[in-house]
Amino acid sequence: MPTPISPQETRLGWIGTGVMGASMARLLREAGYTVTVYNRTRAKAEPLLAIGAEWADTPRAVAEASDVVFSIVGHPHDVREVLLDETTGVLAGSRAGMIVVDMTSSEPSLAVEAAERFAEKGAVSLDAPVSGGDVGARDGKLSIMVGGDRAAFDALEPLWRVMGAKWVYQGAAGAGQHTKVVNQTLAACTMIGICESLVYAQKAGLDLDTVLESVSSGAAGSWSLSNLGPRIVRGDFAPGFYVEHFIKDLGVALAEAERMGIELPGAALAHRLYREVEKQGGGRKGTQSLVLALAKINGVDWPEND
Repeated sequence: MPTPISPQETRLGWIGTGVMGASMARLLREAGYTVTVYNRTRAKAEPLLAIGAEWADTPRAVAEASDVVFSIVGHPHDVREVLLDETTGVLAGSRAGMIVVDMTSSEPSLAVEAAERFAEKGAVSLDAPVSGGDVGARDGKLSIMVGGDRAAFDALEPLWRVMGAKWVYQGAAGAGQHTKVVNQTLAACTMIGICESLVYAQKAGLDLDTVLESVSSGAAGSWSLSNLGPRIVRGDFAPGFYVEHFIKDLGVALAEAERMGIELPGAALAHRLYREVEKQGGGRKGTQSLVLALAKINGVDWPEND
């Protein structure tokens, strides 16, 4: 395990330069770390290359050039491809002492499998999904929830500190992903309330900005209301987190709930409503676009300025 972690001693790899990943990798590069980058579309990595990041043609090449490798991609099948492919994946280029950190919102069982596969090569795999969206990623204010080896979690504190406002060890492999299920269930049910209330306010003829001023500072206040409520009012549906990825996360939540023999009716409703947004062509919009499904149900016009 590379210790101590420092820009002078530790080479970083980064896989996935989407809405959040590009900002997170940028912060690490600006903190002085050597960063080797891979993304399916090289053009999306060009801003990082412009500030001194190195390019790798495969995830395997990232691993071969790095001591710690981070990944944040779209779906569990993407995680499996970039991490566990035995020819081109990180696993193929891994070695004893390496730490692999998957920050994708994925499946707990896949996180356990990855930890076992990397352990066979003497490496450590952590599952470390995040919350905070595009703003948190840009500002280094993410909440990072981590499962896996405790010593590796502790060793990476200098890196958590660059990317996050809060980083918490949740337990064994898969615990970070289970915690992200909790987070996404909370976020989804909260978003239903926010969007329903704003549709109601619109139908009642209220000034939506004035409504937000009152309710954001009261008992109904939340991060989502304060940060996404104004975007909803403006019709700004640019993604801080994609609807299609939220649908994936809620699918994981419902599958895990079924496996555990419990019911999550709020998450199930959110999943259905977000599928409606997707059917309306909103899969690549931000999660705040849930209001569009609720507005359509109620025959309310809603602005779209994205």
